[in-house]
Amino acid sequence: MFLNIIELAQSLGVEESEVEGWIRKDGLPHVTDRGRLLFDRTQVVSWAESHGLAAKVGFLAPERSPAHGGKKLETMLRTGGIWRDVPAANVLNLFADIVTRLPGATPPVRQMLQQRLRQPNGISWALVGDGLALPHLRTPIALGRDAGIFAIVLLRDPLVINEPVPDDQPVTRLLFFIAPSPRGHLEMLAQLSTALLRGKLRQPVNDGAPDAEIFAAIAAAENPGQQEGAA
Repeated sequence: MFLNIIELAQSLGVEESEVEGWIRKDGLPHVTDRGRLLFDRTQVVSWAESHGLAAKVGFLAPERSPAHGGKKLETMLRTGGIWRDVPAANVLNLFADIVTRLPGATPPVRQMLQQRLRQPNGISWALVGDGLALPHLRTPIALGRDAGIFAIVLLRDPLVINEPVPDDQPVTRLLFFIAPSPRGHLEMLAQLSTALLRGKLRQPVNDGAPDAEIFAAIAAAENPGQQEGAA
């Protein structure tokens, strides 16, 4: 799974500038995709351990069970929903409505999340390019094993945000999620990013395909080996 520089810096508890310094001076493994730095988690763990940073990479170490609580993305998407023809000006209100569907969370927790979404810089948009973004809470929190939710939002008009778009394509497709834990947050972000950059999720989302086709693409992203075997 791949992390971008923001997720990697957060996971290791350092500033982005320090990660950039490791790239320049210490050979931190990375790849560049459309001008964005991406980091393979397995390579990062190996590099960090070889540079005396083993204590920092526990957060990235593999788990036996999925970090987002064992819940499938498809299940979380069916809870969060696929929203179509949404005015860009109504995005924050929609996110707040989606939070009301969050399973495993009490009303005060849902209210707290809604407040965080509306704070200045409360959302990190994680711009992927090609009109796609992965909005999420800038500061993930531990909510509980069954609290994850995921929604796809197809906008009527381009979203205006104060962040540079990597390819100058207007943002009209949003994959919004809330993970049950900070670690699950990174796992979901990496999984969705990979599905968009290298999998078969990008086209149906960009095309505004029927729900069944989008759900099938999500299932394929979660079980690539199974899909290849079936082919």
